[in-house]
Amino acid sequence: MEDWRAWAVKAAEWGFDYRAGLRDLPVRPPVQPGEIAAKIAPSPPEQPEPFERVFADFEHIIAPGMTHWQHPRFFAYFPSNSAPASLIAEHLASAINAVCMLWQTSPAATELETKTIDWLRQAFGLPEAFKGCIQDTASTATLAAVLVMRERALNFTGNAAGLSGAPRLRIYCSAEAHSSIDRAVWFSGIGADNLVRIPINGPLRGADPNALRALIRADIDAGYKPAGVIANVGATGIGATDPVGELVKVAHEHDLYVHVDAAWAGAAMICPEFRTLWEGVERADSIIINPHKWLGAQIHCSAHFVRDPSSLTRTLAARPDYLHTLGLDEVVNYSEWGVPLGRQFRALKLWFVLRAYGLEGLRAMIRNHVAWSRMLCEKLRGADGFEIVTAPMLSLFSFRYAPTRADDLDALNLRLVEAINADGRIYLTQTRVDGRVAVRFQAGQFECTEDDVMSAYGVITEIASTL
Repeated sequence: MEDWRAWAVKAAEWGFDYRAGLRDLPVRPPVQPGEIAAKIAPSPPEQPEPFERVFADFEHIIAPGMTHWQHPRFFAYFPSNSAPASLIAEHLASAINAVCMLWQTSPAATELETKTIDWLRQAFGLPEAFKGCIQDTASTATLAAVLVMRERALNFTGNAAGLSGAPRLRIYCSAEAHSSIDRAVWFSGIGADNLVRIPINGPLRGADPNALRALIRADIDAGYKPAGVIANVGATGIGATDPVGELVKVAHEHDLYVHVDAAWAGAAMICPEFRTLWEGVERADSIIINPHKWLGAQIHCSAHFVRDPSSLTRTLAARPDYLHTLGLDEVVNYSEWGVPLGRQFRALKLWFVLRAYGLEGLRAMIRNHVAWSRMLCEKLRGADGFEIVTAPMLSLFSFRYAPTRADDLDALNLRLVEAINADGRIYLTQTRVDGRVAVRFQAGQFECTEDDVMSAYGVITEIASTL
């Protein structure tokens, strides 16, 4: 395509206009399943099509059918931000399109990754003992951590000998833990039946350290081999947070590896006042934090910190001759730190974001989101027919619409969520707390304002009154 420069400029301009007009769009598109697919040709073209037609179909078929994750009134799930600086960096990284698996395949990418991860370590107040890399998602980092747990417990024989005939391993996590932990246990071969749920207690719905100690002892007595503990800081459902330091103490009594899943809430640790939420994290063995959630870097960008990189590389590194960097044995090859061999140039967007907004700019954003979410929570607490189910954990809280006339509150609140999302002005999701439906709210979109957050009150109460 000879005029690719003009189309690249047009694409960039389209993106700028798209972001500028997001407030005028419904957050979730008003489409039905199959509606988009019906507009797409059933077979691929044999001959090239005019690019004008390709771009026009993107504008008229694809874009209107997207859920707008960068919308300032996206209050569902957790944010998946794309700050303008990150967007520009991603354009550049895509143009270069390097495969950053080894130092020699992209020296600048490797060395920038080392530096930006250390910048984050400092920003989060973690000790110098932690090194790290950028994984694609927290799911991948958690799988890597579980594989390390497995190999440490088996004296690094699992990869070679397999699990047949090996001791039956046990992994421990809170009942509130994310489903990525279940998947990591499946994929590692440890098995779902060997993921042990720790009972929760307290206002933060954290794992009970005394219960963990009892579970480990019971498993040892039953002939199992405990391998590791996964602690939550801000779990997805309602932000459940474990007493990290106490869990680490119990785990280390038995030489168990501790991985901390702080994928969302970890970003807030750039604010020193929030670090009490993960007190004791400096004694953990690995930590995952997603800058692509609350710090503005585009997905995929998960910061995976490890105290002992050699355990990670001993578990995951494969070194065939064609991957050797001859004469440079001292270099870091980050493909040895994760599951995929191919790696994108992810550090560039993180470097751009940290420099373009600075830690103080990012702290101000997070502090605002927390403050605005708490304001909304208190306003809903005082609204007729509403109750707060879980108090704010940073910028996440949950509520329930519970008018006295309602018979089935679970069904009513599911109807409320769907009606709100069909309306399109804001976007929310639901969860369950102690088996009952609750509605989640979290503020975290990079460009949302106080007015955006507080507008949710009017939408929620207005639609609730019609049910």
